[in-house]
Amino acid sequence: MILAAGRGERMRPLTDSCPKPLLKVAGKPLIEYHILNLVAAGITEIVINLAWLGDQISEYLQDGKRFGAKITYSRELSGALETAGGIIKALPLLTDTLNSPFLVVNGDVYCDIDFSKLPELEGNQLAHICLVDNPSHNLKGDFCLNDKKVMNPTGADNLTIDNSYTFSGIGLYRPEFFSTNLSEEVSPLAPLLRYTANNEQLAGSVLHCTWVDVGTPERLAMLNKLVKGKE
Repeated sequence: MILAAGRGERMRPLTDSCPKPLLKVAGKPLIEYHILNLVAAGITEIVINLAWLGDQISEYLQDGKRFGAKITYSRELSGALETAGGIIKALPLLTDTLNSPFLVVNGDVYCDIDFSKLPELEGNQLAHICLVDNPSHNLKGDFCLNDKKVMNPTGADNLTIDNSYTFSGIGLYRPEFFSTNLSEEVSPLAPLLRYTANNEQLAGSVLHCTWVDVGTPERLAMLNKLVKGKE
């Protein structure tokens, strides 16, 4: 699933007439990089949630055939439901008869990750999130990592802010991860992640690749220079 329903307030005025996932990086919409990376890793069945200016996204991507993908849309007609709410609404499109884990990617980040190398969930793990070194706009980080176990910074034994990391917006989830909150209401993801971490059922790993949270026009401009420099 690619999360693409947000308003992108911090990106205004760019997002007043263009949804953030369609903002261009080196001439290509941000969301297209995700789709191409997913298809390259053999992940071709993709669900995208839509709210703000969502018709522009579906009109551009259509059914995904030209990218080698099959895209299905989950429309949040009353407005964006935030991350957890959007995923919960899309669960019928994401789950199969085997109740298999699924991948979720924030549509407003740029990452040249190799999705084929994501780890599998083990044992009682309900989710595995990808972390990154703390960027300048989030120096305190979101979580600590002890071996492969994600821990909340507060009260984490022998862990300090010096070994904290930032959530990349990329994660693997079992459907059961959302079982404590199955109502299709506005619902953030962070409380569920922290709850699962406290129950020692949240795994994690650190990404070592290019990652940018495209949250402001300044970061978008920086990313454009970075990607164009690689071409």
